[in-house]
Amino acid sequence: MALIKCDFYSDTLGLNTSMHVILPQQTHNQIGMENVSDQGLHPTLYLLHGLSDDDSIWLRRTSIERYVADLGIAVVMPQVHRSFYTDMAEGGRYWTFISEELPALARSFFPLSHQREDNYVAGLSMGGYGAFKLALRKPDQYAAAASLSGALDMVAHMDNRIVKAVSDAEFKRIFGPKIEGSENDLLHLLEESKVIQGPKPLLYQCCGTEDFLYEENQAFRQACAQTDFQLTYEEEPGGHDWGYWDEKIQNVLKWLPLRERD
Repeated sequence: MALIKCDFYSDTLGLNTSMHVILPQQTHNQIGMENVSDQGLHPTLYLLHGLSDDDSIWLRRTSIERYVADLGIAVVMPQVHRSFYTDMAEGGRYWTFISEELPALARSFFPLSHQREDNYVAGLSMGGYGAFKLALRKPDQYAAAASLSGALDMVAHMDNRIVKAVSDAEFKRIFGPKIEGSENDLLHLLEESKVIQGPKPLLYQCCGTEDFLYEENQAFRQACAQTDFQLTYEEEPGGHDWGYWDEKIQNVLKWLPLRERD
């Protein structure tokens, strides 16, 4: 595998930002690793970070590079700060960045497939919210999306007094005065999806039963059951921590609908 720290300028954000990228590399005598690459345009997993993290965190807290070595897929890990992958009411246009500019730039820099069947997105906590927002708002771009302990009911999340990692003032700077019924409300997007024709991404959702986001995940699961999205759901004892996410990202990689390559 090749690991690249990519610093670049974003016209959408109006600033320099960064992403970490894992690229497949075919090797024959690397000890302890079985690397696979077909030398074509690579299937790509966009892997999103959580609220307090950055584009390096999946590499620092998990063995994601080792986990994908024999799958022949690229992994793109972008930096979005505390934006909730949203065009902020007061701040950067991070939704436009993550949904439009980033994939185009990544494909211009690296040999990544543009075909829907080869593109997937996953994330944890805030990144789980971002992954499912991409799946619901851009179903024509992704074959599958996974949320690990995602913040999936943002209306309820604003009222969550168990853990207040984001202040009311910060929420308003991000989302404006109202989330319910907007394009940032995943439960609203699920309802809207019922009348939208066309293919829908496969969804994977997991959350530990001791996680403070467990009730939000139950709300999303129940709402999703009323749609025609195909949802794979997993839960077991677990909290909001990297031990859980390191285990579950391996499940996600096994679940991804990777195509047979020529």
